[in-house]
Amino acid sequence: MSQPFLSWIEVDLDAIAFNVRNLKQFLAPHVRLGIVTKGNAYGHGAPQVTRVALESGADWAIVNRSNEGVQLRQGGITAPVLILGYTLPEEADRLVRWELRPTVSNLLQAEALSGAAVRQGVVANIHVKVDTGLGRQGLLPEEMIEFFRDVSRLPHLKVEGMYSHFSVAEEGAEDSVGYTRCQFDTFIQVRDELAQAGFAVPISHICNTAAALNFPEMHLDMVRVGSLLGGIYPSVHVKREVALRPSLSLKSHVARVKVLPAGSAISYGRTYVTQAPTQIALVPVGYGDGYRRGLSNKGSVLIRGQRAPIVGRICMDQCMVDATHIPDIALHDEVVLIGCQNGECITGEEVGSLLGTNAYDITTSFTSRLPRVYVQNGQVVGVSDLVEE
Repeated sequence: MSQPFLSWIEVDLDAIAFNVRNLKQFLAPHVRLGIVTKGNAYGHGAPQVTRVALESGADWAIVNRSNEGVQLRQGGITAPVLILGYTLPEEADRLVRWELRPTVSNLLQAEALSGAAVRQGVVANIHVKVDTGLGRQGLLPEEMIEFFRDVSRLPHLKVEGMYSHFSVAEEGAEDSVGYTRCQFDTFIQVRDELAQAGFAVPISHICNTAAALNFPEMHLDMVRVGSLLGGIYPSVHVKREVALRPSLSLKSHVARVKVLPAGSAISYGRTYVTQAPTQIALVPVGYGDGYRRGLSNKGSVLIRGQRAPIVGRICMDQCMVDATHIPDIALHDEVVLIGCQNGECITGEEVGSLLGTNAYDITTSFTSRLPRVYVQNGQVVGVSDLVEE
Protein backbone atom coordinates (compact mmCIF):
# COMPACT_ATOMS: atom_id res chain seq x y z
CA MET A 1 0.00 0.00 0.00
CA SER A 2 1.63 3.20 -1.19
CA GLN A 3 2.02 5.92 1.46
CA PRO A 4 3.09 9.58 1.26
CA PHE A 5 5.66 9.00 3.99
CA LEU A 6 9.35 8.25 3.71
CA SER A 7 9.13 5.58 6.42
CA TRP A 8 6.20 4.49 8.56
CA ILE A 9 4.64 1.92 10.86
CA GLU A 10 1.58 0.24 9.38
CA VAL A 11 -0.95 -1.15 11.88
CA ASP A 12 -3.57 -3.61 10.68
CA LEU A 13 -6.60 -2.89 12.87
CA ASP A 14 -8.42 -5.89 11.42
CA ALA A 15 -5.67 -8.09 12.85
CA ILE A 16 -6.09 -6.45 16.26
CA ALA A 17 -9.84 -7.14 16.17
CA PHE A 18 -9.25 -10.74 15.00
CA ASN A 19 -6.81 -11.40 17.83
CA VAL A 20 -9.09 -9.93 20.50
CA ARG A 21 -12.13 -11.87 19.32
CA ASN A 22 -10.19 -15.13 19.42
CA LEU A 23 -8.75 -14.35 22.84
CA LYS A 24 -12.21 -13.56 24.17
CA GLN A 25 -13.55 -16.88 22.86
CA PHE A 26 -10.66 -18.68 24.59
CA LEU A 27 -11.71 -17.32 27.99
CA ALA A 28 -14.60 -18.51 30.11
CA PRO A 29 -17.60 -16.14 29.94
CA HIS A 30 -17.02 -14.75 33.44
CA VAL A 31 -13.35 -13.88 32.84
CA ARG A 32 -12.67 -10.26 31.91
CA LEU A 33 -10.15 -9.55 29.17
CA GLY A 34 -7.82 -6.74 30.22
CA ILE A 35 -5.74 -5.42 27.33
CA VAL A 36 -2.35 -4.00 28.25
CA THR A 37 -1.64 -1.01 26.03
CA LYS A 38 1.28 0.50 27.93
CA GLY A 39 4.31 1.68 25.97
CA ASN A 40 2.01 3.12 23.29
CA ALA A 41 0.39 -0.31 22.93
CA TYR A 42 3.79 -1.93 22.40
CA GLY A 43 4.54 0.61 19.70
CA HIS A 44 1.24 0.24 17.83
CA GLY A 45 -0.51 3.37 19.11
CA ALA A 46 -2.47 3.18 22.35
CA PRO A 47 -5.71 5.11 21.69
CA GLN A 48 -6.33 3.52 18.30
CA VAL A 49 -5.52 -0.05 19.36
CA THR A 50 -7.41 0.27 22.65
CA ARG A 51 -10.54 1.52 20.91
CA VAL A 52 -10.59 -1.34 18.39
CA ALA A 53 -9.81 -3.92 21.08
CA LEU A 54 -12.68 -2.74 23.28
CA GLU A 55 -15.06 -2.68 20.32
CA SER A 56 -14.00 -6.28 19.60
CA GLY A 57 -14.83 -7.60 23.06
CA ALA A 58 -12.08 -6.58 25.48
CA ASP A 59 -13.32 -5.34 28.87
CA TRP A 60 -10.57 -3.27 30.53
CA ALA A 61 -7.66 -1.13 29.38
CA ILE A 62 -4.42 -1.47 31.34
CA VAL A 63 -1.46 0.92 31.22
CA ASN A 64 1.58 1.68 33.35
CA ARG A 65 1.49 5.41 34.05
CA SER A 66 -1.17 7.99 34.78
CA ASN A 67 -0.40 10.04 31.67
CA GLU A 68 -1.04 6.93 29.55
CA GLY A 69 -4.42 6.60 31.23
CA VAL A 70 -5.27 10.25 30.67
CA GLN A 71 -4.32 9.85 27.01
CA LEU A 72 -6.89 7.06 26.67
CA ARG A 73 -9.58 9.12 28.39
CA GLN A 74 -8.85 12.10 26.15
CA GLY A 75 -9.09 9.72 23.20
CA GLY A 76 -12.65 8.84 24.17
CA ILE A 77 -12.02 5.58 26.05
CA THR A 78 -14.66 5.13 28.77
CA ALA A 79 -13.91 1.54 29.85
CA PRO A 80 -12.19 0.88 33.20
CA VAL A 81 -8.49 1.82 33.04
CA LEU A 82 -6.04 0.19 35.46
CA ILE A 83 -2.65 1.77 36.19
CA LEU A 84 -0.03 -0.91 36.87
CA GLY A 85 2.91 1.32 37.73
CA TYR A 86 3.66 3.34 40.81
CA THR A 87 1.84 6.67 41.12
CA LEU A 88 2.87 9.56 43.33
CA PRO A 89 0.55 10.94 46.00
CA GLU A 90 0.70 14.24 44.07
CA GLU A 91 -1.06 12.49 41.15
CA ALA A 92 -4.14 11.68 43.24
CA ASP A 93 -6.38 14.47 41.95
CA ARG A 94 -5.58 13.58 38.34
CA LEU A 95 -6.22 9.87 38.94
CA VAL A 96 -9.58 10.51 40.57
CA ARG A 97 -10.66 13.18 38.10
CA TRP A 98 -10.05 10.89 35.12
CA GLU A 99 -11.53 7.83 36.86
CA LEU A 100 -8.34 5.81 36.66
CA ARG A 101 -7.76 2.75 38.86
CA PRO A 102 -4.27 3.10 40.38
CA THR A 103 -2.20 0.36 41.98
CA VAL A 104 -1.70 1.30 45.64
CA SER A 105 1.09 -0.10 47.78
CA ASN A 106 1.52 2.37 50.65
CA LEU A 107 -0.59 4.55 52.92
CA LEU A 108 0.74 7.81 51.50
CA GLN A 109 -0.84 6.91 48.17
CA ALA A 110 -4.05 5.68 49.79
CA GLU A 111 -4.49 8.78 51.97
CA ALA A 112 -3.88 11.11 49.03
CA LEU A 113 -6.42 9.28 46.88
CA SER A 114 -8.95 9.27 49.71
CA GLY A 115 -8.52 13.03 50.12
CA ALA A 116 -8.91 13.64 46.40
CA ALA A 117 -12.04 11.49 46.26
CA VAL A 118 -13.56 13.34 49.21
CA ARG A 119 -12.86 16.70 47.57
CA GLN A 120 -14.39 15.56 44.29
CA GLY A 121 -17.35 13.84 45.93
CA VAL A 122 -16.73 10.40 44.39
CA VAL A 123 -15.45 6.97 45.38
CA ALA A 124 -11.97 6.08 44.09
CA ASN A 125 -11.42 2.48 43.03
CA ILE A 126 -7.96 1.07 43.69
CA HIS A 127 -6.13 -2.20 43.15
CA VAL A 128 -3.57 -3.62 45.58
CA LYS A 129 -0.65 -5.67 44.34
CA VAL A 130 0.91 -8.49 46.34
CA ASP A 131 4.48 -9.55 45.59
CA THR A 132 4.34 -13.34 45.25
CA GLY A 133 7.88 -13.75 44.01
CA LEU A 134 8.79 -11.23 41.33
CA GLY A 135 10.50 -8.89 43.78
CA ARG A 136 9.23 -5.67 42.23
CA GLN A 137 6.27 -3.52 43.20
CA GLY A 138 3.73 -4.82 45.70
CA LEU A 139 3.23 -5.62 49.36
CA LEU A 140 4.62 -8.79 50.84
CA PRO A 141 1.99 -11.43 51.67
CA GLU A 142 2.39 -10.90 55.41
CA GLU A 143 1.72 -7.15 55.01
CA MET A 144 -1.60 -7.46 53.22
CA ILE A 145 -4.12 -7.85 56.04
CA GLU A 146 -2.78 -4.91 58.06
CA PHE A 147 -2.69 -2.76 54.93
CA PHE A 148 -6.29 -3.62 54.09
CA ARG A 149 -7.30 -2.70 57.66
CA ASP A 150 -5.62 0.67 57.33
CA VAL A 151 -7.16 1.36 53.92
CA SER A 152 -10.63 0.32 55.10
CA ARG A 153 -10.61 3.26 57.53
CA LEU A 154 -10.16 5.81 54.74
CA PRO A 155 -13.32 7.43 53.34
CA HIS A 156 -14.32 7.37 49.67
CA LEU A 157 -11.82 4.59 48.87
CA LYS A 158 -12.74 1.13 47.60
CA VAL A 159 -10.38 -1.79 47.04
CA GLU A 160 -11.84 -3.05 43.80
CA GLY A 161 -9.11 -5.54 42.96
CA MET A 162 -5.97 -7.32 44.04
CA TYR A 163 -3.38 -8.82 41.77
CA SER A 164 0.11 -10.18 41.34
CA HIS A 165 2.49 -10.82 38.46
CA PHE A 166 4.33 -13.94 37.32
CA SER A 167 8.06 -13.89 36.69
CA VAL A 168 8.63 -17.01 34.54
CA ALA A 169 5.24 -17.95 33.10
CA GLU A 170 6.67 -17.80 29.57
CA GLU A 171 9.41 -20.33 30.32
CA GLY A 172 8.99 -24.06 29.82
CA ALA A 173 11.53 -25.57 32.23
CA GLU A 174 10.07 -27.77 34.97
CA ASP A 175 11.38 -25.57 37.78
CA SER A 176 9.91 -22.48 36.08
CA VAL A 177 6.49 -24.11 35.83
CA GLY A 178 6.81 -25.09 39.48
CA TYR A 179 7.71 -21.53 40.45
CA THR A 180 4.68 -20.18 38.59
CA ARG A 181 2.42 -22.62 40.41
CA CYS A 182 4.01 -21.62 43.71
CA GLN A 183 3.32 -17.94 42.98
CA PHE A 184 -0.29 -18.76 42.19
CA ASP A 185 -0.72 -20.79 45.37
CA THR A 186 0.69 -17.91 47.41
CA PHE A 187 -1.72 -15.51 45.76
CA ILE A 188 -4.74 -17.71 46.47
CA GLN A 189 -3.63 -18.15 50.07
CA VAL A 190 -3.41 -14.38 50.54
CA ARG A 191 -6.80 -13.89 48.91
CA ASP A 192 -8.37 -16.51 51.18
CA GLU A 193 -6.79 -15.04 54.31
CA LEU A 194 -8.12 -11.60 53.37
CA ALA A 195 -11.61 -13.01 52.87
CA GLN A 196 -11.47 -14.73 56.25
CA ALA A 197 -10.46 -11.39 57.79
CA GLY A 198 -13.50 -9.74 56.23
CA PHE A 199 -11.84 -8.23 53.16
CA ALA A 200 -13.37 -9.94 50.14
CA VAL A 201 -12.04 -8.38 46.93
CA PRO A 202 -14.35 -8.26 43.87
CA ILE A 203 -11.68 -8.73 41.18
CA SER A 204 -8.62 -10.97 41.50
CA HIS A 205 -6.15 -11.23 38.63
CA ILE A 206 -2.68 -12.69 38.19
CA CYS A 207 -2.33 -14.02 34.61
CA ASN A 208 -0.11 -12.15 32.21
CA THR A 209 0.01 -12.98 28.50
CA ALA A 210 1.97 -16.22 28.85
CA ALA A 211 0.00 -17.48 31.84
CA ALA A 212 -3.30 -16.68 30.14
CA LEU A 213 -2.39 -19.22 27.44
CA ASN A 214 -0.46 -21.78 29.48
CA PHE A 215 -2.49 -21.89 32.70
CA PRO A 216 -6.22 -21.42 32.02
CA GLU A 217 -6.99 -22.72 35.52
CA MET A 218 -5.39 -19.53 36.87
CA HIS A 219 -7.57 -17.05 34.96
CA LEU A 220 -9.61 -16.04 38.04
CA ASP A 221 -11.66 -12.86 37.39
CA MET A 222 -9.50 -11.22 34.72
CA VAL A 223 -6.42 -11.84 32.57
CA ARG A 224 -4.00 -9.15 31.42
CA VAL A 225 -2.91 -9.58 27.80
CA GLY A 226 -0.41 -7.35 26.01
CA SER A 227 1.72 -8.63 23.15
CA LEU A 228 -0.96 -11.04 21.91
CA LEU A 229 -2.99 -8.02 20.75
CA GLY A 230 -0.40 -7.53 18.04
CA GLY A 231 -0.15 -11.22 17.25
CA ILE A 232 3.13 -11.66 19.12
CA TYR A 233 3.65 -14.71 21.33
CA PRO A 234 5.94 -14.00 24.30
CA SER A 235 8.09 -17.11 23.81
CA VAL A 236 8.35 -20.47 22.06
CA HIS A 237 7.17 -22.16 25.26
CA VAL A 238 3.73 -20.58 25.15
CA LYS A 239 0.84 -22.67 23.82
CA ARG A 240 -0.48 -21.72 20.39
CA GLU A 241 -4.13 -22.50 21.06
CA VAL A 242 -5.37 -19.06 20.02
CA ALA A 243 -5.13 -18.12 16.34
CA LEU A 244 -3.36 -14.78 15.94
CA ARG A 245 -2.34 -12.47 13.12
CA PRO A 246 0.62 -10.06 13.23
CA SER A 247 -0.60 -6.48 13.10
CA LEU A 248 2.51 -4.31 12.78
CA SER A 249 4.76 -3.68 9.80
CA LEU A 250 7.73 -1.33 9.47
CA LYS A 251 8.04 0.03 5.95
CA SER A 252 10.15 2.49 4.01
CA HIS A 253 11.32 3.33 0.49
CA VAL A 254 14.51 2.93 -1.48
CA ALA A 255 16.06 6.40 -1.38
CA ARG A 256 19.15 5.76 -3.52
CA VAL A 257 20.70 2.96 -5.59
CA LYS A 258 24.35 2.90 -6.64
CA VAL A 259 26.99 0.36 -7.59
CA LEU A 260 30.22 0.59 -5.61
CA PRO A 261 33.49 -1.03 -6.74
CA ALA A 262 35.30 -3.74 -4.80
CA GLY A 263 37.11 -2.39 -1.76
CA SER A 264 34.48 0.22 -0.91
CA ALA A 265 33.82 0.81 2.79
CA ILE A 266 30.17 1.14 3.83
CA SER A 267 29.06 3.46 6.65
CA TYR A 268 30.80 4.52 9.87
CA GLY A 269 33.71 2.52 11.20
CA ARG A 270 34.31 0.68 7.90
CA THR A 271 32.82 -2.49 9.39
CA TYR A 272 31.85 -3.71 5.93
CA VAL A 273 34.03 -3.56 2.80
CA THR A 274 32.77 -4.79 -0.56
CA GLN A 275 34.61 -7.78 -2.02
CA ALA A 276 33.27 -7.22 -5.55
CA PRO A 277 31.21 -4.61 -7.38
CA THR A 278 28.13 -4.26 -5.18
CA GLN A 279 24.73 -2.65 -5.70
CA ILE A 280 23.91 -0.72 -2.54
CA ALA A 281 20.41 0.53 -1.71
CA LEU A 282 19.86 3.29 0.84
CA VAL A 283 16.93 2.78 3.25
CA PRO A 284 15.95 5.88 5.30
CA VAL A 285 15.38 4.11 8.63
CA GLY A 286 17.87 4.14 11.50
CA TYR A 287 18.26 3.96 15.23
CA GLY A 288 16.66 7.40 15.55
CA ASP A 289 13.48 5.61 14.49
CA GLY A 290 14.11 2.78 16.94
CA TYR A 291 15.56 0.39 14.36
CA ARG A 292 18.40 -0.94 16.47
CA ARG A 293 22.05 -0.30 15.70
CA GLY A 294 22.75 -3.86 16.85
CA LEU A 295 21.22 -5.11 13.60
CA SER A 296 24.24 -3.75 11.70
CA ASN A 297 25.66 -6.48 9.44
CA LYS A 298 23.02 -8.88 10.87
CA GLY A 299 19.55 -7.88 9.82
CA SER A 300 17.87 -7.84 6.44
CA VAL A 301 14.99 -6.12 4.65
CA LEU A 302 12.58 -7.08 1.88
CA ILE A 303 12.68 -5.41 -1.52
CA ARG A 304 10.55 -6.79 -4.37
CA GLY A 305 9.89 -9.84 -2.21
CA GLN A 306 13.59 -10.66 -1.81
CA ARG A 307 15.79 -10.39 1.26
CA ALA A 308 18.58 -7.85 1.14
CA PRO A 309 21.15 -7.98 3.97
CA ILE A 310 22.07 -4.87 5.93
CA VAL A 311 25.71 -3.96 5.35
CA GLY A 312 27.76 -1.61 7.46
CA ARG A 313 26.65 0.18 10.59
CA ILE A 314 23.08 1.38 10.90
CA CYS A 315 23.07 5.18 11.22
CA MET A 316 20.65 7.38 13.14
CA ASP A 317 18.57 8.10 10.04
CA GLN A 318 19.38 5.42 7.48
CA CYS A 319 20.95 2.08 6.70
CA MET A 320 22.39 0.42 3.62
CA VAL A 321 21.61 -2.98 2.13
CA ASP A 322 23.26 -5.19 -0.46
CA ALA A 323 20.79 -5.41 -3.35
CA THR A 324 23.17 -6.85 -5.95
CA HIS A 325 20.87 -9.86 -6.46
CA ILE A 326 17.85 -7.60 -7.20
CA PRO A 327 18.71 -6.26 -10.67
CA ASP A 328 15.32 -4.62 -11.24
CA ILE A 329 15.40 -2.56 -8.04
CA ALA A 330 14.31 1.05 -8.54
CA LEU A 331 14.21 4.33 -6.69
CA HIS A 332 11.20 4.56 -4.33
CA ASP A 333 10.56 0.81 -4.26
CA GLU A 334 8.82 -0.23 -1.06
CA VAL A 335 11.11 -1.65 1.64
CA VAL A 336 9.77 -3.87 4.42
CA LEU A 337 11.90 -4.12 7.55
CA ILE A 338 9.24 -5.98 9.58
CA GLY A 339 6.27 -7.57 7.88
CA CYS A 340 5.53 -9.39 4.63
CA GLN A 341 6.06 -8.63 0.96
CA ASN A 342 5.18 -10.90 -1.96
CA GLY A 343 4.93 -13.94 0.29
CA GLU A 344 8.25 -13.41 2.12
CA CYS A 345 8.14 -12.30 5.76
CA ILE A 346 10.45 -10.83 8.41
CA THR A 347 8.80 -11.16 11.80
CA GLY A 348 9.33 -9.14 14.93
CA GLU A 349 10.36 -12.39 16.61
CA GLU A 350 13.12 -12.87 14.03
CA VAL A 351 14.44 -9.35 14.56
CA GLY A 352 14.28 -9.77 18.33
CA SER A 353 16.13 -13.07 18.14
CA LEU A 354 19.00 -11.44 16.23
CA LEU A 355 19.37 -9.03 19.15
CA GLY A 356 18.87 -11.57 21.93
CA THR A 357 15.53 -10.10 22.97
CA ASN A 358 11.82 -10.44 22.17
CA ALA A 359 9.55 -8.96 19.54
CA TYR A 360 7.73 -6.52 21.79
CA ASP A 361 11.02 -5.05 22.99
CA ILE A 362 11.59 -4.24 19.32
CA THR A 363 8.15 -2.79 18.55
CA THR A 364 8.01 -0.73 21.76
CA SER A 365 11.27 0.97 20.77
CA PHE A 366 9.94 2.51 17.57
CA THR A 367 9.86 6.27 18.03
CA SER A 368 7.17 8.83 17.28
CA ARG A 369 9.20 9.98 14.29
CA LEU A 370 7.61 7.08 12.43
CA PRO A 371 3.95 7.91 11.66
CA ARG A 372 1.53 5.13 12.58
CA VAL A 373 -0.73 4.45 9.62
CA TYR A 374 -3.92 2.59 10.61
CA VAL A 375 -5.49 0.30 8.05
CA GLN A 376 -8.93 -1.28 8.25
CA ASN A 377 -10.74 -3.21 5.51
CA GLY A 378 -7.86 -2.38 3.19
CA GLN A 379 -8.28 1.37 3.65
CA VAL A 380 -6.26 3.93 5.62
CA VAL A 381 -8.52 5.09 8.47
CA GLY A 382 -6.08 7.24 10.42
CA VAL A 383 -2.54 8.52 10.87
CA SER A 384 -0.94 9.43 14.18
CA ASP A 385 1.62 12.14 14.88
CA LEU A 386 0.95 13.95 11.62
CA VAL A 387 1.02 17.75 11.70
CA GLU A 388 0.34 19.67 8.51
CA GLU A 389 -0.48 23.28 7.70
